[in-house]
Amino acid sequence: MTQSRLRIEGYVILSANGMLADANHVMPAALKFDADQTFFETALDRADLIVHGRHSFEDQPRSPLRTRIVLTRTIPALARDPANPKATLWNPAGASFEDACRLAGVTAGTASIIGGPNVFEMFMDRYDVFWLSQAHRLTIPDGTGGFPGIPAQSAQDILAAHGLTPAETRMLDAAQAVDVTAWRRAG
Repeated sequence: MTQSRLRIEGYVILSANGMLADANHVMPAALKFDADQTFFETALDRADLIVHGRHSFEDQPRSPLRTRIVLTRTIPALARDPANPKATLWNPAGASFEDACRLAGVTAGTASIIGGPNVFEMFMDRYDVFWLSQAHRLTIPDGTGGFPGIPAQSAQDILAAHGLTPAETRMLDAAQAVDVTAWRRAG
């Protein structure tokens, strides 16, 4: 089987306590910051492929224009999404990521992984870079961690355990203490 020539990038914003969603598994409005949303949307505009779970999406004006792979267990392997001509449905238990990429028509360029937690985990050993945004003044009690293993471990500890190293940090919103750190794989 031919390996894809995709650069794999991850994107998430987490609260100070590592949460991506509230107790109802919904990303709260308080975790949406204009500067981070602009950073995220700009990155997705450059991506050749978006990869996410059934309950994750970027909810932006250009979202329907983006080619995507949606992870689901409702199909045996691969299928076109009858509701979205730009989307491929993928069950990882029945087909490889490379097969899903071929059906989506994207085998080179950049794949942006945007969640949720189990989707992020599937690619932990494949990320070239993971863009971890964090809202340092916001905590979400009883929420859903951005990665499996949170809160027992921090997001930073999980990324480091998978061979990623913090390379540079950018302040996105100083007033709200929101920054983004690029965690890169060496080599």
